[in-house]
This record gives sequence, C-alpha cells and structure tokens, in this order.
Amino acid sequence: MPTKPYDLLVLGGGSAGFNAARVARDEFGKRVAIVDGARELGGLCILRGCMPSKTLLWMTEVLHLAQKGKTFGLHIPVARPDIRAMHARKKKIIAEFADYRARAMNSGKYDLYRANARFIDPHTVELNDDKRTRLSAKKILIATGSRVSTPPIHGLADTPHWTSDDVLDLNFIPKSVIVLGGGIIAVELTQYLRRLGVRVTLIQRSPNILRDHSPEASAVIQQALRDEGVELFTHTRIEKIARTKRGVRVTFAHTRNGTTKSVAREAAHLFNALGREPNTAGLNLAAAGVRLTPAGRIRANRHQQTTAPHIYAGGDVCGPNDIVHLAIAQGELAARHAFLPSTRPPRIPAILSPTHLLNVVFTDPALATIGLLESQLRAKKIPFIAASYPYNDHGKTILMDANAGYVKVLADPKRGRILGAEIVGRDAGELIHIFSTPLVMRATVHDMLRAPWYHPTIAEIITYPLEELAEKTNQ
Repeated sequence: MPTKPYDLLVLGGGSAGFNAARVARDEFGKRVAIVDGARELGGLCILRGCMPSKTLLWMTEVLHLAQKGKTFGLHIPVARPDIRAMHARKKKIIAEFADYRARAMNSGKYDLYRANARFIDPHTVELNDDKRTRLSAKKILIATGSRVSTPPIHGLADTPHWTSDDVLDLNFIPKSVIVLGGGIIAVELTQYLRRLGVRVTLIQRSPNILRDHSPEASAVIQQALRDEGVELFTHTRIEKIARTKRGVRVTFAHTRNGTTKSVAREAAHLFNALGREPNTAGLNLAAAGVRLTPAGRIRANRHQQTTAPHIYAGGDVCGPNDIVHLAIAQGELAARHAFLPSTRPPRIPAILSPTHLLNVVFTDPALATIGLLESQLRAKKIPFIAASYPYNDHGKTILMDANAGYVKVLADPKRGRILGAEIVGRDAGELIHIFSTPLVMRATVHDMLRAPWYHPTIAEIITYPLEELAEKTNQ
C-alpha cells in the first residue's frame, strides 16, 4: 500500500531535483521525498561532470603553461604530469562537494530513498528496493538526468570503449585514443588527453566541431587543437569500428575540398563522446501520462509542467540545454509553481529565457556566448549590428601569449541594446559575465561604455567593439 502521500516526490537528487526539494521544504514547509538510486549521492555535475572535468582541465592548463616556460623567459627543466596525484586531488575535491550534498539530503528535512522508481499510476511510483516500496505524492518532479548514448554505428556496441566517466576516472596515461564526436565534452577532454601526452585523433561528423557555435568560433578551437598536435577530422561518416590486437580501428569517409576518401585510424583506446540522452527508459512514463518530444526529452511547458500537469520535469531529462545553472533554476521554478497559489504563479527566471542563454566551453582558448547568436538573430529576422576585436591586437593578451581569439558584440541597430556576445580566447568563461547584467537589464552599448574599464586588463578589450557599435547607432 502507498505511504501517506507526500506533498512533493522528487525523482533524482542532482541539481534540479535537490534544489526543487530544498525550495519545497524551506520556502513552503512541504513534506518531501527524494528518490535517488545512484551509487553515490551528488548528481552528474559534482560526480561525473563539471567538477571533475574542470579540476582536471585546470591541472593540465597549469602543466601546459609550465611547458611553455621558455616563451616567458623561464627555465623550467621538467614539467610532466603525475596522473595518480592528479587523480587523487580530483577525488578529494569531488568528495568535499559530494559530502556536502549528501549531508544536506540526509539532514532529516527530506525522506531519502536509495532506489530507482517507476510509475504505477500518475500519482504513485514503485521502488526497486527489496520491499517494492510504493510512494505517492500530490506533486512529482522528474529529474533523473541523462546517460551516455551509444548511437547505432556499425561495430561500436561490440567494441570496448570509454565514456566520459571512464576518461575522468583514468589513473594512468594511455598511449593513444580515438575520440568520436566534436561536442563540448569531446573537445574539452580531447585537449585534456593531449596535454597529458596522449596521441589523440578526433573524428567529427559535421563540418566543424562545436557545431552549435559559430563557424568562426569553432575554427579558432580547431586550430588550437591542431597546433597542440591533435589529429582532427571533420566532415566525416563512420563506416566501421572494430577491435584489433592492439586496440581499436575506426574506418570512416572523410570529405575535404569536395573529395571524399575512406580513411582508417588505429589507437589503443576508443572514447565514445557522441552525446548523452535523457535517462527515462525505466520510468514507465506512459503510466503517468507523461509524453516525450520527438528528440526523446520529457515535454515540459514554461513552468516545467509535463503533459500531466501535477508532474514536473527539470534538468537534462527535459532540457533544452544541459547546463547546471539552468537545471537549478528549473527545479526551483517547478517547486514554486507547484505550491504558490494559482492566482499568483511565479515569474519565469530571466536565465531560463533563450535570449539570455549563457554557455561556456572550457577549452584553451575558451569559448563563451551569451544571448542570441548571429545565426539565431538571422533566423528570427531580428535586425542587429555586430563588431569584433582580435586578441592578437590587445596589450594584455599579447604579453600573456594568449593571441588566439576575439570578442564579438551583437546589438540592436537603433538604440544599441545588447543582444548577445561571443568571446573566444583566454578567460572567455569569466569575461562573458560582463554582459550578464546588461543583457538582463536591456542595457545598451552606450550604458556599458559609461562604466570604468581598467588598463591593462583582458576585460578592457570589450570596449573596442562597444565603441564601434556606439558609432553605428542613432544615439
């Protein structure tokens, strides 16, 4: 028999799920249960995503700078990775964040069930524990995250391969790796492996890596990877993957300058970085009346309600962007919409608007965007003007030997209101936040130029495209 109904039942204790539970309990005093069957508590970001990857990327960036010592007039005889020490530092940092989350979830504020759930009906789930426990709730949030997808490529499923989980947990340096895919995870971890000294071949289907970004931005990152020794193939079609005595062999069609040739590459290991998919397979969503989009995500409206209005979704399971700060906002919004009076529903957070989307790729040089991209503005037929300035003509970046990249600003042609920005280069992930407040406040290039800008800083480079745009507007 179901237990006494909870006010909110949260499936998944990651960023969306935990923050929905926190809001429901702390702001509304509701009775909340969290169901999480993962081996460890903490969610993807803490355990197998943001924190481990950025910890390792930063360590290899320090290594890379040390190896460039001669460029800066420094004599550094030896700079090489100690992968076991790196692995230990990563585990220590992750443990601190994971322990904090686990303590919060075990604080007594919530009933925590360490199991997986499947729907029996729209208000009831059954757990896969020994007792087949059933839980019921007035409101439910699905926040079960995502999992690595294995596309139907000939030979992939039958060939031993790594996922991002495996790469982030390596405690040895492999001799060679073939990376399948050119998305954010693929590109970031390709550079990480290469800087460890691994021979890396990256194979991407589309004409550019990071295909959701502009071709200009992708070109900068592609060149940086090639300059560091990555063998990079774009515009490909994988024909066959097979195991060999020494590892793996990938055969693919490669189109270049209008000519297509069959190419084969071998390596000791294969890394499947072809993306992730919503983790919904075992939920029995049909029993709950929850429908999916054609892309396989849970269909959710602007308040995170699914096709069953009392059931909400947040995070990777519904998207549309798999970004942690958005998952947190979605979870919080779902909880507030569930428990605020219907006469005063919560305001949609600005950060959930597509026109305010913030995105960072933690490569070196980094790539960051905010707002609408040029391609999106053109598709929406929104008038805009653009101006950019290169890193290789700016004092602070020149002295840092950080010459790759540029800053681009997009604005409304009449008033100069900021519509978006794209930064490729050193510290792009930090610099892009300069545009966060102006974008949300609908500020103009003229407003931003009234602010003080210190010299010499990297941030000062932003004033150059702002000044160009200011001259083009009517103000």
